Amino acid sequence: MSKFAAEGDTFPDIELETPNGGTVKASDFKGRKLVVFFYPKDNTPGCTMEAKDFTGLKSQFDKAGVALLGVSKDSPKKHLSFIAKHELATPLASDAETDGLSDALGIWTEKQNYGRTYMGMVRTTYLVDASSKIARVWNKVRVKGHAEEVLEAAKAL
Repeated sequence: MSKFAAEGDTFPDIELETPNGGTVKASDFKGRKLVVFFYPKDNTPGCTMEAKDFTGLKSQFDKAGVALLGVSKDSPKKHLSFIAKHELATPLASDAETDGLSDALGIWTEKQNYGRTYMGMVRTTYLVDASSKIARVWNKVRVKGHAEEVLEAAKAL
């Protein structure tokens, strides 16, 4: 799928692997608002800052009745290390190598950097309403202030 999922679309119900060996999917949160933030790679500066920012606001998201989930293609084992190293309270999940959630959303795509072409994650956040519809999409996210902006939008939903 090359088209980005858009506001009003139903969020795909594709299973992801959690660091503790379990699984998680959007329907697990039906009846609640959900923020799913996709990031390229554990332990890189922007991704670490984003995960820490969401962790810092987790109690406010909880108070607003909003579940959080961070997703990358990193392995569950790598997520465990990332969580421990940075004391993250935000749940993380691993997307499948192929035909995963990021593929279905159109955010696992060809990227270019320094003349090199490769497949990579477009840093994207989805605010999903209680009926599993996408209420808001932030594409090509700039990390600074992003978690706060998402919190305000989630509270307003």
